[in-house]
Amino acid sequence: MHVLDVVREPVILAPMGGGPSRPELVAAVSNAGGLGFLAAGYKTAAEMQAEILSTRQLTAEPFGVNVFVPSSPSVDAGALAEYLGDLEAAASDLGVELGSASWNDDDWDAKLAALLADPVPVVSFAFGAPTREQVAELQRVGSRVVVTVTAPSDIETALTRGVDALCVQGIEAGAHRGGFTDDDAVDGYGLLALLEIARTKTDLPLLAAGAVMDGRDLAAVLAAGAVAAQMGTAFLRSDESGAHPLHQQALASPEFTTTALTRAFSGRRARGLHNRFMAEHPSAPVAYPQINGATRPLRAEAARRDDPHGMSLWAGQGFRRAEARPAGEIVERVLAEHGAT
Repeated sequence: MHVLDVVREPVILAPMGGGPSRPELVAAVSNAGGLGFLAAGYKTAAEMQAEILSTRQLTAEPFGVNVFVPSSPSVDAGALAEYLGDLEAAASDLGVELGSASWNDDDWDAKLAALLADPVPVVSFAFGAPTREQVAELQRVGSRVVVTVTAPSDIETALTRGVDALCVQGIEAGAHRGGFTDDDAVDGYGLLALLEIARTKTDLPLLAAGAVMDGRDLAAVLAAGAVAAQMGTAFLRSDESGAHPLHQQALASPEFTTTALTRAFSGRRARGLHNRFMAEHPSAPVAYPQINGATRPLRAEAARRDDPHGMSLWAGQGFRRAEARPAGEIVERVLAEHGAT
């Protein structure tokens, strides 16, 4: 069973949590022949189900849902407490209180139950892999299962779970690192290098994620062994994107010139436009989702104040090529450019 049996073209919308991957964008990509993906991260199971229903009302084409796998990494309690103290000062300056810095499983069990009861064509996972039994349950109800990998060890683990495909995420990609750990020492592979490693380990279909912005990039990853490109930043400025207007404006602003990896906003490394908050908090510890919960009011207040320097402006290294146009036209442009290479 090939994961791309459900789509016409090798363009996949990367699931972007926090709002960008809303039903309108997902449907627009699927209607153009690609595969749109809803992001279930940071949502309850009920909210995920409501977005699935909304997407089905906008398209009869296949689409997918991405789910975060909960984990409980070892957290340095002292380092976390120290960082929360730094955030308290920042929150006080903004006149807000920190959010809850507690661990949660992102409504994991309820989301799996909902996806088994009301299947979608593809379910992908980030931050780890479900058990082999959970993968088999999803496959029994007709869903293809994809797991995100960022290192060779991720690939080896994912292959033991019986998945249908791998999303190979290079270090160039925007937003959170989707692999199994948040370890700088093992997760620094560029996309083409990791695709080559994956090709030597498996014949499963490979989806390529990481600064794929146009048809030339698509041609490169297909030549490297991928069957499709997973593109996120390319759609952030699209007409259907749910990204905050300040985020969309920052992608084209000369004020923002580079991206960087940071744990400052969430406690897990993610790539975004380098801004003041990232510069002021360079040493955030590994503590996800605790820090993500703590900073939520700060990010919301920054948005209310029209201050992009206090927001998490997730973006991949190719961000400057993001276009403000309908998502369907972006898919068509990428395919046309690929056809001309």
